[in-house]
Amino acid sequence: MTVGIRDVARAAGVSTATVSRALGKGPVSDALREQVEAAVRATGYRPNLSARRLRSQSAQTIGLIVADIRNPFFTAVSRAVEDAAYQAGMRLILCNTGEDAEREALYLRLMQEERVTGVVFAPTRRTAERLRPEDFAFPLVLIDRTGPPGGHDGVVLDNVAAGAALVDHLVERGYRRIAGLFGSTSSTAEERRDGYVAAMRRHGLAPQIRTVPPEADPAQAEVARWLAEPDRPDALILSNGLILMGAVRAARAAGLPWPGGIALAGFDNEPWTELVEPGLTVIEQPVAEIGAQAIGLLFDRLKHPGQPVRKVVLSGRLIARGSTAGR
Repeated sequence: MTVGIRDVARAAGVSTATVSRALGKGPVSDALREQVEAAVRATGYRPNLSARRLRSQSAQTIGLIVADIRNPFFTAVSRAVEDAAYQAGMRLILCNTGEDAEREALYLRLMQEERVTGVVFAPTRRTAERLRPEDFAFPLVLIDRTGPPGGHDGVVLDNVAAGAALVDHLVERGYRRIAGLFGSTSSTAEERRDGYVAAMRRHGLAPQIRTVPPEADPAQAEVARWLAEPDRPDALILSNGLILMGAVRAARAAGLPWPGGIALAGFDNEPWTELVEPGLTVIEQPVAEIGAQAIGLLFDRLKHPGQPVRKVVLSGRLIARGSTAGR
């Protein structure tokens, strides 16, 4: 049987209003509060947090909706956002969409129902294009992906510069047939592709572009097809950590060493990228700063709802390893 506030009041010998004041840190004496807390322990009463949120109209809860929790980048970002929320005394609801726009809509409705304080969100391109501030009772902060200008606060990497930096690095190492494999669902991949294309043209080189769902298995299949072609590229740029993982698997299956058979460069400085000999060249993203900046923007928006939309653009760091050694 569920224990309710009336049971606590009966056990403590007080009114239900007194129990509510005592549990809500209201104006009661220390002795009376201790009496009520003893009754809570004796009855095993647990407060109904959902009902309390409805009464207060404030959940003190942040929603975090990520695109793919299997992607180590989003795992790390989730930890960073949770750390920042914890330091602020907030709870966190984590949802994973699997890059699925229908699931994104479902979880956004869930956040409305839970009356969250705000949401940190990494949307697909399809959803990002339709997000309007007036559709939500809470502020949204976008991470890793962007929406229409002026819509929502956001924290992103300078993806155009990062994509160009990988091309410049490979050209400096003597590579010329540099191809790019990019994810098909996000603005992030589009921006990295744009940086790649601009840098290739600046160097007088012809871009070679293919797109795949941003997962390891489809990336492995596409890279395997590419490597089997007679005019295969001599270097590949991969637009996220899972696509990079798929490329490594394909190169191994084809018996191609890197960089001798194919040079590989990608994104996200995960531990495995250093352990795979001779190490993979990557763009490291400032994950902790992304999480902290996102929570900071969210709290600023709550304090100053009318302020102009802000977009924080962070720089990545190129870590050169053996997978792009000079030719």
